[in-house]
Amino acid sequence: MNSLIIYSTTDGQTKKICETIKNNSIYKKSTEIINLNEAFKKKIAKYDRVIIGASIRYGQHNPMVYKFIEKNKDALENRKSAFFSVNVVARKPEKSTPNTNPYIKKFLKNTNWRPDKLGVFAGKIDYPSLSLLNKSIIRLIMFITGGPTDIRNVYEFTNWEGVKIFSQELDEM
Repeated sequence: MNSLIIYSTTDGQTKKICETIKNNSIYKKSTEIINLNEAFKKKIAKYDRVIIGASIRYGQHNPMVYKFIEKNKDALENRKSAFFSVNVVARKPEKSTPNTNPYIKKFLKNTNWRPDKLGVFAGKIDYPSLSLLNKSIIRLIMFITGGPTDIRNVYEFTNWEGVKIFSQELDEM
């Protein structure tokens, strides 16, 4: 099965998750990973399976994710497909599944695409690498939501075992 994994990332965590999905797949030799901008140039109809991963920044997926899905909706519906969201809200157990994560719910509401498989993974906050403005805004959001606020640290919330399980479930599609 040849697969295409497309990612939209803000700070690189979504790409890292995509690489882990590929590396844990029985189809890794026939899997290609590309960023969303490159995906607009691809004919996805030549792939048996398409997986899209998108990060959240300030409550939004990249608007280009929606444009890509709209442009390729027919091709996506005619093959096995999956979508996963990467967001820090998913660090909370009660918001860490596709059925409970507000960004997956919003995604499904805003698009008429229904992938065969949905996933959600907690992301990462790398305060030291953020600009002063982003650092301040994210720190305020974390303060309000009970998250970590020490800007000297990096906080990785991704459940890598969950990513491996998701990869195995994708192989069973």
